Amino acid sequence: MKAIAYTQHGLPIDDPASLVEVDLPRPVPGPRDLLVAVRAVSVNPVDTKVRNGMATSEPRVLGFDAVGRVEAVGNEVSLFKVGDEVFYAGSLIRPGSNAEFQLVDERIVGHKPRSLDDAHAAALPLTAITAWELLFDRFDIAEKSGKGQTLLLIGAGGGVGSILVQLARQLTGITVIGTASRDETKQWVRELGAHHVIDHGKPLGPQLEALGIQGVDYAISLTHTDQYYDQLVEIIKPQGKLAFIDDPKTLDGMKLKRKSISLHTESMFTRSTYQTPDMIKQHELLERVASLVDAGTLRTTLGEHFGRITAENLRRAHKLIESHTAKGKIVLESF
Repeated sequence: MKAIAYTQHGLPIDDPASLVEVDLPRPVPGPRDLLVAVRAVSVNPVDTKVRNGMATSEPRVLGFDAVGRVEAVGNEVSLFKVGDEVFYAGSLIRPGSNAEFQLVDERIVGHKPRSLDDAHAAALPLTAITAWELLFDRFDIAEKSGKGQTLLLIGAGGGVGSILVQLARQLTGITVIGTASRDETKQWVRELGAHHVIDHGKPLGPQLEALGIQGVDYAISLTHTDQYYDQLVEIIKPQGKLAFIDDPKTLDGMKLKRKSISLHTESMFTRSTYQTPDMIKQHELLERVASLVDAGTLRTTLGEHFGRITAENLRRAHKLIESHTAKGKIVLESF
């Protein structure tokens, strides 16, 4: 089967050898696996982080979002059947979705939203899982709760932020404040439902005060956490909560003690990497996300369509991700 892989980590994305086309054997499903014929994928920051930082002794296929059709199932599969259209975000410990066929455990897969085409559905899984787990698992916020409380999202115009804004606005009563620095991303965040949008290129506190907001109950940093950390410590209310998803080199936890601020991390790969007993929750939340999309409650976060799934187009997508200027998700479709 055709696949796109890297064979040497750390190469600059402008180097044609950074991502190359390879031919690999078609995989065979294990007991709880689905064999999926991949039809569309999207690109995430984790793709670039793995390509840059993880050495490999053989071609490594990236890709952590996919839409496709189930071609075969393992002998213990109970949630899906051959012919089902599915979407999912895959696993760090298995070959990725930048291939014609991929194996994925049924417990982290959902049925594709019926109202979306492949490309628009491919934009959703990884970011939807991350956003859902942040709000409802890490912060333990109950749906329809949060009236009178505030949530600040640093980097709200990116992939995860684009879903977080919608989930918080549509499923809770929390006042949502997103940050963005460019006019187009500010408008995007407003369209997604943020009550307020402020500029993370300027001091955050004065902008919140100008809105009449004296501190926030929750803050989620989606990018450059170390850069905003001191401001967030000052902005978050006593006994508030802070979460991050990026990889700051170091954070001084003692700065949180005075206010008893709790610190949360999030990786949507935790359940699949460690095969946790509650792994099936990712299947359940993707099914819920699909139903919310089909009901018109959530919208896709596709930002740009980069054409077919080729090494050249994936290199272009990685380059845009590495520039930190992407709006929404970058999608590629068909081999």
